Amino acid sequence: MSINHLGKEGIMSAETITQQQIPAGTWAVDPVHSSVGFAVTHNGVTTFRSGFDRYEARLTGGEQPRLEGTVEVESIAIDEEMLKGHLLSPEFFDSQRFPRLRFTSTELRVGEDGSARVAGELEIRGETRRVEASGRFAHLGEDAQGKARVGLSIAATVDRRDFGLDWQAQLPSGGEVLEYAVAISVELELVREEA
Repeated sequence: MSINHLGKEGIMSAETITQQQIPAGTWAVDPVHSSVGFAVTHNGVTTFRSGFDRYEARLTGGEQPRLEGTVEVESIAIDEEMLKGHLLSPEFFDSQRFPRLRFTSTELRVGEDGSARVAGELEIRGETRRVEASGRFAHLGEDAQGKARVGLSIAATVDRRDFGLDWQAQLPSGGEVLEYAVAISVELELVREEA
C-alpha cells in the first residue's frame, strides 16, 4: 500500500473500475492475526523495521464503507531502551503530548479483483495530512466459531517531516542517518461484530 499525498484530482483520478461492496455491518480487528508496522532506511543502506503492539481498527461495510483506527505510540515494538526512549521523546513522536496515531478514511473502494484504495486523514504528533493507500481486500469466510471474517492489507509511504518528525543527524562519511520517507504497512483481519 502506498500512502501518498493526493493531488487535486485525489483518489478518483484513476479510471473507473468495477466495484465490489464490503459486506454491511461493523468489523473489528483481530489483533492476533493483524499488524501495524513501518520501515525506514537507516545509514543509507539498511532498512530498520518495527511496529506497534497495541492498536484498534474498525471497518464499516455497506454502500459507504469506512475504516478507522488508532495506535498507542508507547506500544512501539523496540527492545533497546535508549532507542525506544528517543523515539518516544519530543524529538520524534512526543508520546507524552501525543499518545495516539489516528486514521479515518474519507474514501474506500474495492475492485472486483480485490484491489483496495483508501484515502483519508492520518494524524501523527498532532499533525493531520490527507493520504492515500492501496492494497488488497478479501472475504475470508467463517472461522471455526462461525464468525464471518474479512481481510484488508494496505501499505503506504509518507514523508515523516510532514508530521513534525524531522530529527536528523549526519553520517561522518556524508549523508543522513535516517531517510525521511517511511513505509507503513497495515495487515488487518477483521471479525463481524454481533448486531
